[in-house]
Amino acid sequence: MVQFQRLSINGYNDLTVPYTKITSDKPSAKLAIILPGLGYTAQAPLLFYATSVYSKRGFDVLQINYQYNTSDYDSFTQEELSTAIQSDVRTVIDRTLTATAYSEICLIGKSLGTIAIASELKRDFTQSVKAVWLTPLLQREDVTDAILQSKIPGLCIIGDKDPCFIKERFQMLLSVANLTFMLIPNADHSLDLAGDITGSIEILKKVVNELEKF
Repeated sequence: MVQFQRLSINGYNDLTVPYTKITSDKPSAKLAIILPGLGYTAQAPLLFYATSVYSKRGFDVLQINYQYNTSDYDSFTQEELSTAIQSDVRTVIDRTLTATAYSEICLIGKSLGTIAIASELKRDFTQSVKAVWLTPLLQREDVTDAILQSKIPGLCIIGDKDPCFIKERFQMLLSVANLTFMLIPNADHSLDLAGDITGSIEILKKVVNELEKF
């Protein structure tokens, strides 16, 4: 039976950061961490099915549901927002790892969430770690550098109509060992095809298949 624990922390600037931990009756040594985008929540298609894939594979799933698109963060600069997500994600993960011992972790970030992956990969994990980069912010040097320097298994998925797709930087990443790429023609920042519902669903199916293999 699947169980949902809805929790929260006082995060950056003492603002509340909700998160959900999804577990089953059987204890797991594996944890999947879902890091959403600014407006692309854990309930949106890519992350909803990522949660389902990892839950089905016996992982506990941690969804960090930060709400940086609310009025509480209106005054934040881009730099401060980056600081907030790195701080908040670190705090939630620290609390989770203190409460439960895991031997395997998979970080799954969408857009803004890839800033958090880049930050988290600087820590010395004792666990085996993988990373899924969904529509990474390739315009940011910290994100691109984290992918370039990463020694862990990774999966990077982006569309060539995504404003965050930078061809020159993407080509640099092709030399990274242990990194699997999926470049989707005509897909936007949501990995959708504009005006093509059926085609967008086919992309979603392909992404889910890659997650199941990874």
